[in-house]
Amino acid sequence: MTSFDVDAIDLATLRERQSVKYRAYGPDVIPAWIAEMDFPLAEPIARSLRDAIDRSDTGYQSGAGLREAFRDFAARTWAWDVPVSRVTGVPDVLSGVNWAICLLTEPGDGIIINSPVYPPFFTTIRDIAERTIVDVPMARTPEGGYTLDLPALEAAFARPEVTALLLCSPHNPTGTVPGRSELERIAELADRHGVAVISDEIHAPLTMPSAQHTPYLAVAGDDANALALVAASKAWNLAGLKCAQMVATERTAPVMRDRLPKEVVYGTGHLGVLATVAAYAEGGPWLEQVIGILDGNRRLVADLVAEHAPRVGYVMPDASYLAWLDLSAYSPGDDPSVVLLEKAHVAVNAGPTFGQGGTGHVRLNMATSPAILTTIVHRMGDALGAR
Repeated sequence: MTSFDVDAIDLATLRERQSVKYRAYGPDVIPAWIAEMDFPLAEPIARSLRDAIDRSDTGYQSGAGLREAFRDFAARTWAWDVPVSRVTGVPDVLSGVNWAICLLTEPGDGIIINSPVYPPFFTTIRDIAERTIVDVPMARTPEGGYTLDLPALEAAFARPEVTALLLCSPHNPTGTVPGRSELERIAELADRHGVAVISDEIHAPLTMPSAQHTPYLAVAGDDANALALVAASKAWNLAGLKCAQMVATERTAPVMRDRLPKEVVYGTGHLGVLATVAAYAEGGPWLEQVIGILDGNRRLVADLVAEHAPRVGYVMPDASYLAWLDLSAYSPGDDPSVVLLEKAHVAVNAGPTFGQGGTGHVRLNMATSPAILTTIVHRMGDALGAR
């Protein structure tokens, strides 16, 4: 399997891309915000897409082995036995989250989230699904990291208006990977209080060697009132192809099958299905290389921050390629992303958009070459007056 040279990645070539990461800002800005990777597409995926174009195969999706490919990937990667009848395609994880909320709860119900968390969770729950946000913030560990606050979750589950938990596992933006015992406790509480669990596991294939992802449904069991959303889009950089998977338990499979609108299922992209099948079936060696690069990059950020901005708070994530940085010691204001854009010409995500605990923070995308990442942190240190 062909590997790629991460050190050959350069900004001039990346700026030829037409995706939003490289179109939103001017050529003097290094984009390190939206969750797109700078790495070349995996060759099995590129080949599958080229073959489809060559045969003018750009119609509506048929499923084309998607469920089977995910079943096999889940078994190999997490020892998770997923019957194909419990898997369906949806356009993307966020729309799947919205539909999962609509399938398992009622308008006005309370939906738990754990801030700081992926900003579209707020708008999806409040504005699109028309439910009420119940925020149970992540707890801090003695080492400065994050963990689920199980006592606070237990209290929230007991509230009569709460009918669901929207779990982000692995957690975005902190990179926290909940352990099996934590998930078992959540499943126990959910069953006791009649609370549904919707688990967004889009970053799961990018779990670092320091951790082990456990699928929530594998812990909760067949009788759980739960749905999971998974995809190849983050791990293989396929977001623009519009293909994710909704996975049900035995209990929720009939709800998904009978109540999820067919328009949603057929809104899944045909090229996305083909690319996802190739990723799950043949993309393992590429993903292994990427995880190795990201493992190195998260450690590189720790070294660079220690040298160039030592008062920045940073705990290495256990999953994905997002660094959650606390810049508040440098007094850059509630939203340091403004300072970094103006002074460092680096675009990062604004911490306050992630909810409680986001003030003074930014989210940095580390999925690039070590050289570009080094330039980014150098610029950040200069902008903060840290050097």
